[in-house]
Amino acid sequence: MSESILFVIDELELKYFEFNDLVSNFWIIKGFLERGYKVDITTKNSLYIKNSIGYTKAQPSFLKNNDIFCEKHFVNHPINDYDVVFFRPDPPVNVNYIDACYVFDFVDREKTLLINDPSKIKDFNEKFHINYFPNYVPKNIVTSSKSLIREFVDENEEAIIKPLNRCFGSGVYYLNKTDKNLNSIVSSLTENEKTPVMVQKYLKKATEGDKRVLIVGEKVYDETIQKLPGDRDFKFNTHSDNFFKATKLTPREKLIAEDVAKTLNKQGLYLVGLDVIDENIIEINVTSPCYFFREINKTYGINFHTIVMKDIINLINNKTKAMTRDLCLN
Repeated sequence: MSESILFVIDELELKYFEFNDLVSNFWIIKGFLERGYKVDITTKNSLYIKNSIGYTKAQPSFLKNNDIFCEKHFVNHPINDYDVVFFRPDPPVNVNYIDACYVFDFVDREKTLLINDPSKIKDFNEKFHINYFPNYVPKNIVTSSKSLIREFVDENEEAIIKPLNRCFGSGVYYLNKTDKNLNSIVSSLTENEKTPVMVQKYLKKATEGDKRVLIVGEKVYDETIQKLPGDRDFKFNTHSDNFFKATKLTPREKLIAEDVAKTLNKQGLYLVGLDVIDENIIEINVTSPCYFFREINKTYGINFHTIVMKDIINLINNKTKAMTRDLCLN
């Protein structure tokens, strides 16, 4: 059993570390601590290189009164001191984010399991790379060209425009070819044709929200949450129980998710959340996918976090056994 774990979390999440059961990391860290694992916490700005070795300045975490806390003192460790690292800072995937990923170029992957591997996250854009799976995604274009975007919207009549490196629906707009604000929106999002964006054909069933399909390794969960559009909005934008409902995967959605899971698992992307509308993948979340533990527990009346924790631990054990076997063969 791997016993020493490091979580790289978002700076804002660390600020509100305790009593934060809205955040998936709360449930996963708590699950590890309850099972006797040692868990340290750090953020991407506390990762560094020393003598060509990746290090972190981390805070030990602990359980108290059925909640998680972290020590106020810091410990400095080579990242390879840990058996497993969970790399889960939130977007935006900006220069600071990429620099944090670079630190793991100086971490020995034969000694430490990385979930998800930062080098793979760095090479995988959550919007852009849905096009690895062209049969499963809506018609789309990725460009900074205003004329190409205008042509795409004219052809499809309705579309969604979104930045490539943000999260939580930030900067996502609905486009209609008759909208007199269309050129202004496109100019703003592309920063006058300097920044590429994704433009997707609008899917009519978006009015019913999108499904979050959850994956650990190659396992796709039947427990699925539907994120409903917010008040006077076309997209999910409010993390409230009023905007979630239980739903089911169609047989095709299950097959799609299993195919994607196999591909990403081979790339070192083990914790994944697909956003799906009407059997179309609109986004593949690999940076810090939310598992909506609290909402699924309440909606389905189950302990979903316990189910997922068993699968995460099995994933760790299987991957570390494979690492040990490969090391012995070498």
